[in-house]
Amino acid sequence: MSKDRLYLYDTTLRDGAQTAGIEFSLDDKISIAALLEELGVDYIEGGYPGANPVDTEFFGEQRTNKARFTAFGMTKRAGRSVANDPGVQGLLQSRAEAACFVAKAWDRQVETALEITLEENLANLSETVVATVAAGKEALVDCEHFFDGFKSNPDYALSCVRTALEAGARWVVLCDTNGGTMPAEIREIVTAVLGVAPGDKLGIHAHDDTGQAVANTLAAVEAGVRQIQGTLNGIGERCGNANLVTIIPTLLLKSHYADRFATGIDAGRLERLTQLSRAFDDRLNRAPARQAPYVGASAFATKAGIHASALAKDFSSYEHIPPESVGNERSIMVSQQAGRSNLLTALARHGIAIAKDDPRLERLLATVKEREARGYSYDGADASFAVLAREVLGTLPNFFAVENYRASVERRHNAQGEEVTVTEAVVKIRVDGELLMSVAEGNGPVNALDLALRKDLGKFSSRIEDLVLVDFKVRILDGGTGAVTRVLVESRDGTGERWHTIGVSPNIIDASFEALYESITYKLLKTEATAAKAVKTA
Repeated sequence: MSKDRLYLYDTTLRDGAQTAGIEFSLDDKISIAALLEELGVDYIEGGYPGANPVDTEFFGEQRTNKARFTAFGMTKRAGRSVANDPGVQGLLQSRAEAACFVAKAWDRQVETALEITLEENLANLSETVVATVAAGKEALVDCEHFFDGFKSNPDYALSCVRTALEAGARWVVLCDTNGGTMPAEIREIVTAVLGVAPGDKLGIHAHDDTGQAVANTLAAVEAGVRQIQGTLNGIGERCGNANLVTIIPTLLLKSHYADRFATGIDAGRLERLTQLSRAFDDRLNRAPARQAPYVGASAFATKAGIHASALAKDFSSYEHIPPESVGNERSIMVSQQAGRSNLLTALARHGIAIAKDDPRLERLLATVKEREARGYSYDGADASFAVLAREVLGTLPNFFAVENYRASVERRHNAQGEEVTVTEAVVKIRVDGELLMSVAEGNGPVNALDLALRKDLGKFSSRIEDLVLVDFKVRILDGGTGAVTRVLVESRDGTGERWHTIGVSPNIIDASFEALYESITYKLLKTEATAAKAVKTA
């Protein structure tokens, strides 16, 4: 039996950006888009070009390889043409392959918020979609407040759907904008919409204000829609959006859905879901939710006692899926086997082959667990894991050794009598027994240390010329000024590859230096591998 295709539309970078306390930088957006590509979603909605400098720059280039790169905006304003509407033109002139326009589907909102007639709203919608299709872009329409609009005036809500499709929209998305609709209502209303539009042109966009965004999304799918909108870890304004990290494994692992529907995500990608979810939280500089379905640290945790005893005899007693299917692990005594399995998968990603019964694997597992207890988190710092693994396994080349380093910050008055802050760093390293010392001034102690460390690596200097530090995040793990600090550094090189390294210490400078050191070491490992491959090819 053929399966219906479901299309996954991620709006983390747009609707997720509405989350209180979250501000995405350009590098954040580039990094998160790469995570989404790795996951395998069909659409990545990157933001609203023209609304702010970050989104405008983000849409200045094509940012996806497989997922459809999508811009978000509003339909044209009444009283002006599409050609004279800068908001619409910002989308049409961007590098986006698709444009999603929000259009009000609630008659009350049209008349009170937009202060235009219902007919004008439909005309604006139609003209915007027609212009988008003419510009060679896929057109999508988010029918804002659709379910409230349907309850108020079903004929008008349905006319919005019809108008969008007749103008050429590929998808019309039914939005539960205030998150107050119940699953039974979703199912009933979607069924009514199917009377005027086919399910393979309809999508669902649910908010979590009653804690039912995932349930509402699944209800809409069962009723007939074939596009799902949501965000990573359910971020979004107010209470958040439908959580794709929960929806995706439900669709793939629960036979009620898996037997009927197909997505663009395979079992191999699903096995990286936990790592991806936690890496995303690391980008946000926040702790992952321990009780998150499927991917939380407690999702497969059982305390000692009768449950643990039963679990040891039959995992399905208290586990609805095998934890390794989503890259998670059970946290009871028998979890060591799952831990080894996850380590083998992670090692394979870095081209490190090792037998399952190699005693070094147990030593690496113990080292990772011990470091995690001290505050390290390798889910979002894969490059640091690669360095640690090679160190424990005894395969890490001795590129250079740090003898010592020093950073100083001095506030003083310059010749003009202005108060300035001067930061200087001194780093001493050994390369092949030769002592090298570098001094650099920087914009703060971390920048100064970074510049000094990379200033002279002897024979390795040419290998790191294209290395750039693009992001730096600090998280306090315990309260108080004497707390343990976790630093996450993002780097990239001339190939465009990005990687993350981590440092942990009560001293923020030590934590930062550790992350910088491992970033350079990872870069040298990359160049070593490239050189070895070139020799082998020759």
